[in-house]
Order: sequence, then structure tokens, then C-alpha cells
Amino acid sequence: MHTVAVLALDTVVPFDLSTPIEVFTRTRLPDGRQAYRVRVCGVTPEVDAGTFTLRAPWGLDALADADTIILPGCADPARPVPEPVLEALRRAAARGTRIASICSGAFVLAATGLLDGHRATTHWLGADVLARLHPGIEVDPDVLYVDNGQFLTSAGAAAGLDLCLHLIRRDHGSAVAADAARLSVMPLEREGGQAQFIVHDRPPVPSGATLEPLLGWLEDNAARDLTLGDIAAEAGMSTRTLNRRFREQIGTTPLQWLLRARIRQAQHLLEATTHPVDRIATQVGFGSPTAFRDRFKRIVGTNPNAYRAAFQRTGAPA
Repeated sequence: MHTVAVLALDTVVPFDLSTPIEVFTRTRLPDGRQAYRVRVCGVTPEVDAGTFTLRAPWGLDALADADTIILPGCADPARPVPEPVLEALRRAAARGTRIASICSGAFVLAATGLLDGHRATTHWLGADVLARLHPGIEVDPDVLYVDNGQFLTSAGAAAGLDLCLHLIRRDHGSAVAADAARLSVMPLEREGGQAQFIVHDRPPVPSGATLEPLLGWLEDNAARDLTLGDIAAEAGMSTRTLNRRFREQIGTTPLQWLLRARIRQAQHLLEATTHPVDRIATQVGFGSPTAFRDRFKRIVGTNPNAYRAAFQRTGAPA
């Protein structure tokens, strides 16, 4: 039987911890046999889980017998990982053990050095921090999970379910995974990535930035057919100077910022109204519904209709 060791460290996120326990414990093979043996392991018998303390029946030595190790997220991802944990994970990796992280558990896996040179993901809120702390990792904040073969990482919260179902499909095929998905009241594959769950508020403007009034004007006039020349004229500077200032203060170009502003407004309309998608495309300044759909999917990670189905507010006015 395949043994899954779930490693519970202090400040473990209970949701991330319980997801693999529930999913793997309930998975059955076609003949009714249990597919996985699940063990909760800890550095010490008692683990601080924030609102409660849990008891881990197994220690780090149980990682040596595991076929798969799951690293749930911790509330404080910047907290140093105990050296015995890092050593145990490196030894397990050297034996070929599969290691997967959920949410900020990627920080634990990254601390071992095992993700260096690989693509990985984590909760979108922590993606920039992970990339900064571990520049050897290619951090992709737009996906639900990344499978590198031996090492896997997932985004936050419910993406842990996607990862676990993916592992079951790898181990036992789609039929067993589909049964596990039904038990979890979860689709076997979700459309899009975690980019669709990122709150696309207007990005913060650096302190002292001189472009802040212009950004407000762009937000208010995003539906207009604006050219770079129009924006430069409003700013009272040449297009060359405007591009340079945007790069220096905002980190992007004026037209790219405008496109994202239009997408933010489209997200709001998709959530708050029942306007047809083509009408929304026009409302937010796209001349072509096709161009709107392409840009929306590129930025948000899913198409407008799927986004609306997931996030439209109950009783949205027509």
C-alpha cells in the first residue's frame, strides 16, 4: 500500500493539513481496498496549529518509509525550518521519495534546495516573496499546481485538493481519481489557474510617484479609445518621457497599465451585472470582443464566461 506522510510543523495551516488526510484516507481502489496509508508526522509529538494543538503519532523517522511526503502550508512561511526537517527531506528525496507542497508549504520545500532549477508555485500572495528568497526557482503564480515529476507544488487552500486528485490520477488512473473527486464534491479538473482568484485592485503607487494623478485619469477614461499620444498629452510630456517615467515608477508601460485597468473593470462588471460579455468588452474600452476575450484569458487565466460563473454575485442587477 502506498504510504503518504503528511508533515505537520508548528503554525501548520489546519486546512492544508486536513486536505491530504481526508482525500487520501477516503480513496478506494476498484476492488474496494484502501489505496493509501496516511501518517501525520511531526518534529515533536505536539504541534502548534494556531487555534489548537494537535498530536502527531509519528516522528521524522516515518518519512523514511513514505512513498509520498506532503508539506502543508504554515501560517508564518518566513519561520526558519528546523535543520532535522531539511535533512530528513533531502534524504527522502535522495531515495526517490515523491514530495509535494500545499500553499506556503513550498517555502519548506524551497528551503531544502530541492526546487532550485525547477518551476514551482505557491499561494499568489506569497509568490513574490518565494521568488525573492529563492531566486533559483522559477515561480509561476498563475497555476493551481506544478508537477516536476518527483517534486510538486500547489497554490493556496482549495488548490491542495487539485494537487491531491492529480497525484491519485498519477498513481491509480482517472477512474479512481474521479471517484475521489466526487467524494470531495470537487471537479477532477478545474478550468483556469489561480490568476482568476487574484484580486485585481489598482496596484499601489510607489510613495512620491508623480504619475498618480495620471493613473486616476486613466482609470476614469479607460473606456475611451486612448492612444499613447493621448496619454502623453494629458500628462504634459512626450511619449518617450512618459514611457520612461512609467518604467521607473510603475514598472510597466502606459498601454499595458491601461489594459490591466480595463480588465479590472471587466471583472467587476462580470461579478456585479448580467451584461452580455460583448457589451462589457465595449464598456471597458475594447474595440473587439475577440480581443477582449483573448486579453482577459491571458491576464486572469480563464475566459469571461467561466469567471462570471465562478464569481457572479447572487442577485446581480441586469
